[in-house]
Amino acid sequence: MKEYNKLVRDKIPQIIKDSGKTCHIHIADSKEALSLLEKKLDEEVLEFHADKNLEELADIMEVIFSLSKNLGYSEKDLLDKCYHKRSERGGFDENIILEKVYE
Repeated sequence: MKEYNKLVRDKIPQIIKDSGKTCHIHIADSKEALSLLEKKLDEEVLEFHADKNLEELADIMEVIFSLSKNLGYSEKDLLDKCYHKRSERGGFDENIILEKVYE
């Protein structure tokens, strides 16, 4: 037996069952889910730092969408906020480094 005690994607229990194994799960309440999603985000960001690939970016996005939902926002709400901020303040496409601001 291997112990995980971590948040996993929704289809993982069925995938484990289909492989002939058994697992024990429980469904987190919103408070526990928020804490676990925050840990999952840290885990996925570390994996991205190690591998720097599209799959890891997709995992980060999935966790962010779930965090948004847990906080009462839809994916559309989150994306709309991203687009609004981009239109107001820009993105990070030009790699601008702010070095100093003089007053």
